[in-house]
Amino acid sequence: MTNDIFVWVEQFEYEAVGASWEAIGAARGLADEQGGDVIACLFGGDGVEALAQEALSYGADRVLLATDATLDSFRVEPYAALMAQAVEAYEPETVLVAATFRGRELGPALAVRLETGCIADCTELAFEDGELVATRPIYAGKLMSKCVIPERRPRIFTTRVRAFGKPEPEAEREGEVVQLDPAMAEDQIKTKVTGFKESEGGVSLADASIIVSGGRGVAGPEGYQPLEELVDVLKGALGASRAAVDAGWIPYEHQVGQTGKTVSPDLYIACGISGAIQHLAGMRTSKVIVAINKDPEAPIFKVADYGVVEDLFKIVPALKEALAERID
Repeated sequence: MTNDIFVWVEQFEYEAVGASWEAIGAARGLADEQGGDVIACLFGGDGVEALAQEALSYGADRVLLATDATLDSFRVEPYAALMAQAVEAYEPETVLVAATFRGRELGPALAVRLETGCIADCTELAFEDGELVATRPIYAGKLMSKCVIPERRPRIFTTRVRAFGKPEPEAEREGEVVQLDPAMAEDQIKTKVTGFKESEGGVSLADASIIVSGGRGVAGPEGYQPLEELVDVLKGALGASRAAVDAGWIPYEHQVGQTGKTVSPDLYIACGISGAIQHLAGMRTSKVIVAINKDPEAPIFKVADYGVVEDLFKIVPALKEALAERID
């Protein structure tokens, strides 16, 4: 095994997912400390090669590039097979995969193929006494656990979105681009992609630096209007608790929590959310948490940095007006 670190660069329609650059930034820091190269793994259809230079600019030393129709859209079978083939050829010590929806599928699948370990949803990676230690939340985010993969190699880690800083690109960086052949033919792949359906417009929860979420306290679908107005002012994303989604007040793609999306924004504003443990599991690692709730005993206040005990329909419009004036 070498000290090299593989990083899977996720892309959709020839645009890289920002969490992949965060993973490259994490890999760059580790590689600089222990020695070794950061090797970006970039797969897709014809045209994806344009992202190779971008990967180098964010900190990769080399790019393993595979372009083929079988790789045009993400499917775990051909991607995991190709990653495994590349790992066996180049023998990296470590593999990082951003913990997006696709990454959460690819990381464990790759670990099964390679018969190694995968530590999921890491919020920190650091060397301690020569061992790479991953920090990840457990018990719905109530505790942080330190984990290692002591024997099996390569060790695989999925990195929580927005838990690691995105490096500044350096356009002048150069590196080697190596072409790879696909590992599976189309007739060997059971999964077929028939198309994509676009969801509602707005900022993606996973990428948002500011999220305003509403829970049972919004009292109905119309209760999201003041939250949406605040979101527009802050240029953020709209979130929701499971209770609001289950009530049919807002679509599932807005759900934050254990059975929804896990987010780590710079600012999370929880409006009318009591703070059930399932919800806290999905947003506890937010940098700053603001809670607005009429119930002073609501569990959300235990994790909030700032709390307002008041009716959200009084506070949110006033907050929107004050912020709109200041931003203007």
